[in-house]
Amino acid sequence: MDHTALRKQILIADSGATKTDWCLTREGEILQRFSGKGISPVYQTEEEIAGEIRQHVYPLLKEREIHAIHFYGTGCIPEKTALVRNAIYQSFPIGAIRVYSDLIAAAHSLCGHQAGIACILGTGSNSCEWSGSEIIYQVSPLGFILGDEGSGAALGRQLVADALKNQLSLGLREKLLEEYNLTPARIVENVYRQPFPSRFLASLAPFLLHNIEDKSIRRIITSGFSGFFERNVMQYDYRKNKVHFVGSVAWYFSDILKEVAAEKEIVVGKIEQSPMPGLIDYYK
Repeated sequence: MDHTALRKQILIADSGATKTDWCLTREGEILQRFSGKGISPVYQTEEEIAGEIRQHVYPLLKEREIHAIHFYGTGCIPEKTALVRNAIYQSFPIGAIRVYSDLIAAAHSLCGHQAGIACILGTGSNSCEWSGSEIIYQVSPLGFILGDEGSGAALGRQLVADALKNQLSLGLREKLLEEYNLTPARIVENVYRQPFPSRFLASLAPFLLHNIEDKSIRRIITSGFSGFFERNVMQYDYRKNKVHFVGSVAWYFSDILKEVAAEKEIVVGKIEQSPMPGLIDYYK
């Protein structure tokens, strides 16, 4: 056996819209880890992505010998992978550069080489049925207006809707507006006229967590998770496969998530805040 092949240094990136987690590993050992700005081919050109990597990533890794790069990111659909690969290649001219979607990151991290159902519950939501090597079936997430059930954005949307239509427990509407320095007009402005309304709505998720004992808040969360299971997960072979989760919403609201799953006879497997530990293990 060629033992040098086992000691290759692999750079793994997990990128969201706002932050990218970079990790250099060797045989599962973390050699270097740092965070940078989010990279998304939906919002950035090849030149902009290349510039971000050249300025903020390459300087930290230029002394390292990197044998392979595995980049996972939001918006990395098949039509956009070449753009991201070319941008990375400008700073790291190696042959083994692979670009995958954030859903593949969830599948690799949560299921590895086993069959299962991989789900993302963060700012947005997504899911797929995984064979152990590829996605067999995926229900389209559709974004926070038409879908993204159970996500931070969808839960935040329901929270402000309930606040503005007087569906929250007494005093909670005023508490929400005061804590986030909001007015009804400012909420409408952020949702309908400002860029990234999903980020604004997801930023309200901590309010749900801090007031989780309130009945009206708990109703928003349970209803959101119920919708996620019914409209997504239950279209997969969920009776045969465990359902795994990654993302901040799944992590922080894991108790309610498990309760709702149990009511629907769905077996929950792993719940991870970040896909990175599982990705490091995947390439070990």
